Amino acid sequence: MLEIQRIRTEKEAVIEGLKKRHFDAAPIVEALLTKDQEWRETKTELETISAELNQISKLVGELFQQGKTAEANDAKEKTAALKTQESELKDKVSALDAAILDFMYQLPNVPNKLVKAGKSEQENEIIDEVGSKHIFEGEALPHWEITKKYDLIDFELGVKITGAGFPVYKGKGAKLQRALIAFFLDEADKAGYVEHMVPLLVNEASGIGTGQLPDKEGQMYHCEVDDLYLIPTSEVPLTNIYRDVLLPNEDFSIKLTGFTSCFRREAGSYGKDVRGLNRLHQFEKVEIVRIEHPNNSEKALEEMVDHVRGLLSKLGLHYRILRLCGGDTGFASAITYDFEVYSAAQERWLEVSSVSLFNTFQANRLKLRFKTEDKKTQLAHTLNGSAMALPRIIAAMLENYQTDEGVVIPEVLHPYLNFTMID
Repeated sequence: MLEIQRIRTEKEAVIEGLKKRHFDAAPIVEALLTKDQEWRETKTELETISAELNQISKLVGELFQQGKTAEANDAKEKTAALKTQESELKDKVSALDAAILDFMYQLPNVPNKLVKAGKSEQENEIIDEVGSKHIFEGEALPHWEITKKYDLIDFELGVKITGAGFPVYKGKGAKLQRALIAFFLDEADKAGYVEHMVPLLVNEASGIGTGQLPDKEGQMYHCEVDDLYLIPTSEVPLTNIYRDVLLPNEDFSIKLTGFTSCFRREAGSYGKDVRGLNRLHQFEKVEIVRIEHPNNSEKALEEMVDHVRGLLSKLGLHYRILRLCGGDTGFASAITYDFEVYSAAQERWLEVSSVSLFNTFQANRLKLRFKTEDKKTQLAHTLNGSAMALPRIIAAMLENYQTDEGVVIPEVLHPYLNFTMID
């Protein structure tokens, strides 16, 4: 959530910045500031009434002590009228608070200066490309054919048990998934991230804190009876560990990691792009999260990008890095770098990781602050990244490493498996 003070003092800059997303913020900002002005005036009136009430209440006690009963009763009558007025003003302030918050929730984060204007993924910038496309002598099978050939993943069984988008991993397919999870977690541990095992269900406050709620796109699974949400990523519970936290000083750099299943409704997804492992309702992912001093957050972003680079390089996959344009950048993010691996059989790029810097957007919702040297409070910066999402990594590995004899396992995974080839 953008800071109200920033909107007050930098109104035009905020409106102009959000144009990079092709988002017309002017009507919302104007309505918000009108409500904000009304809130401030009402708040001032309320404080005046409350102060007067305190003075009169004190006076009533003194008058009774002095035996001036008639004067004391007159003052009490005035107190009753003021209390009614105070109650009405409190209700008005609460209503204005809710209205302002509703407007605030509608405003996405202002893109970083490096983010270019754009409407969709077609306008994303390719920052780097590493490796080259694998050339096959014969026909390359897509991963859904490979998983069937070697009995690695049963998509039909998942449909029977739950529905489309909930695959069942079997045998070497399950072991490969487990090996990748262990590898990603070990690499995060080496980089200084502290591993956590977190709940897969979160409350509304947690979803609001990281920007998934209010859920305008209907992507989250909601358990209505208990009013809990299945997590779309472990970013939500990991970051919410620090909701309503005041860090005691400026000397902090917090690094968290965790493996979880993730759940997304993927409403509106259809066609060839959702086949096999390309787009699932349940998938596994290792996430990295950082909470940083504002002076260190851009450096932290570079370090996270380099971390994901290292994972893909060790797996030997052909990948590229994109800096998303304004229109393709997530609601809460100020800047996002996507990693895509090349799918040799499908002849297309598959997104496997997003690394994002949120500046104070999440921290403002979370009330995540720290004490400065001069004892003032300041909002921290938050970051997160997939390191990594499993389905498309597995899809790319199966397709790129297939041979006539079977699928070759990258050497970096050998210590985690009792086989070096799927055959």
